[in-house]
Amino acid sequence: MRLTRHRRWMAPVVAAAAVGLALTACTGDVAEEDAADVDCAPYEEYGTFDGAEVTASGTILDLEADRLDESWADFETCTGISVEYQGSSEFEAQIAVLAEGGNATDVAFVPQPGLMNRLAAGGWLIPASEAVEANADEFWSEDWKQYGTFEDTFYGAPLMASIKGYVWYSPTEFEEKGYEIPTTLDELKTLSDTIAAEGDHKPWCVGLESGEATGWPGTDWVEDYMLRLNGAEAYDQWVTHEIPFNDPQVADAFDAVGQYLKSEDMVNGGIGDVSTQVTEAFQTGGLPILDGTCSLHHQASFYETFWNPEGGDEVKVASDGDVFGFLLPPATAGDPLSVTGGGEIVVAFREADEVEAFRAFLSSDTWANNRVSLGGVISANKGVDPENASSELLVQSVEILQNPETTFRFDGSDLMPGAVGADSFWKGIVAWVGGDSTTQVLDTIESTWPSS
Repeated sequence: MRLTRHRRWMAPVVAAAAVGLALTACTGDVAEEDAADVDCAPYEEYGTFDGAEVTASGTILDLEADRLDESWADFETCTGISVEYQGSSEFEAQIAVLAEGGNATDVAFVPQPGLMNRLAAGGWLIPASEAVEANADEFWSEDWKQYGTFEDTFYGAPLMASIKGYVWYSPTEFEEKGYEIPTTLDELKTLSDTIAAEGDHKPWCVGLESGEATGWPGTDWVEDYMLRLNGAEAYDQWVTHEIPFNDPQVADAFDAVGQYLKSEDMVNGGIGDVSTQVTEAFQTGGLPILDGTCSLHHQASFYETFWNPEGGDEVKVASDGDVFGFLLPPATAGDPLSVTGGGEIVVAFREADEVEAFRAFLSSDTWANNRVSLGGVISANKGVDPENASSELLVQSVEILQNPETTFRFDGSDLMPGAVGADSFWKGIVAWVGGDSTTQVLDTIESTWPSS
């Protein structure tokens, strides 16, 4: 789906004909008035360009794509660079093919470090400029910079971020029924059993459908449990294949998640039986909470946008509102805060000054604050003011990412080779929910891990 906005541009300085002069004067007045409303001081470092265009692509769609476009509107006005963004739900499946054929956009927002590594290994990426790397060093942690690095070459800075392990719920329902926010995974299971026993609705609602990426929300569940049950060291060994995919620790994480996703007593509230998880879109999977036909939904911080998909504020996201979220609790009360999350890496396929100016801007604290202020997302950029976030939950999320005591691990499937993280793991979740055993699924995924 192609999502564009009206492009602001600077008035031309010369014209060749009288009619052209008249049209230019008219358009120029509009452009000058438009530019007069913008403080261009924060954009002077990027230079000015006459009629340059940068094309960009990624997985970001609909309202979020509109907000993305708005986030760089002043950059366009002040630099003269027109940015054309194209979002697609099939981005992960298509970008390598487009790159190999020389048809990729100038810039891409790659949501998987594993996919970025594949693109870099193919020789299709342009290393980041000094300006982009300087911003990465100033505004991003070493771990985040490393996600954009392949074989000691830095290819791209991060863009946005998310925390994957939120459990969304209705504060009103919790208050009316006396439910407590669980502090351990055992307490979460007890709460789920309580809701199920009450009999009026199933506790969890789940949507795993996402086009060719169907199954990825289930991988988030497994990754959260892998980190909490087995710790950061085991998690790192898993995503780098130092332990096999069918290791007993991985099986334990799957089986813990299976208490929910494979149980007719637990899912799929307001939607149907267990099988409906793979046909329900992830964007709508949590919405039954709003009509009381489910109580809990596991999804990332970015899911805030989907409660008000048209950009309004009919659904209040707050601890005293219609919906809110608590972090999936630790295995043991008092364990250090550990979270999984994700984000995008901004890579380039074309070497050009305007491309690097755009990438430098996207890696800055200026852009990060612009985008966070528009609502619905967060960033791990250390220059972001948490108070710019659009809700209580997102303010909390920014603070979690900026807290040096937080153990953060990038989404495991995004770190794995594409043949696993963007293929067999997703498909394995679908087969597993459909009835295949944990052993069968893990053995199959393990067999797809590249040998070198």
